[in-house]
Amino acid sequence: MKRHIAHIALVVADYDEAIAFYTQKLGFVLIEDTVLSETKRWVLIAPGQDAQCAILLAKAANDEQEQAIGNQSGKRVFLFLYTDDFWCDHEAMTAKGISFVRPPVTQDYGTVAVFEDLYGNLWDLIQPSEQKTT
Repeated sequence: MKRHIAHIALVVADYDEAIAFYTQKLGFVLIEDTVLSETKRWVLIAPGQDAQCAILLAKAANDEQEQAIGNQSGKRVFLFLYTDDFWCDHEAMTAKGISFVRPPVTQDYGTVAVFEDLYGNLWDLIQPSEQKTT
């Protein structure tokens, strides 16, 4: 049996502002944007066109979902963005106004810094060390 995670839902306040942030500030690719109803769209973004896992931007539909915006993981790091050029990505993201809430450090597993997205969700930007690539 072969399985993988295809999408991870990320609750957002607005589709268009989320698309703009992830594509313009983080350099993600808009994979799909399909209107499903007057209030719902199927919006997939990913770090690259060939990424195996994409993020499904899910607009909050009620008060309970709105409360989860920016805090889907209890203020822990929620998503992990791997890179093969940490310093290039860090510099580009900083220049585009991305807020790094923990500065870069080098650990046994690689170089990492924590940033927040437009809603406050925490992400790791990681360049794995050569001996640890997953």
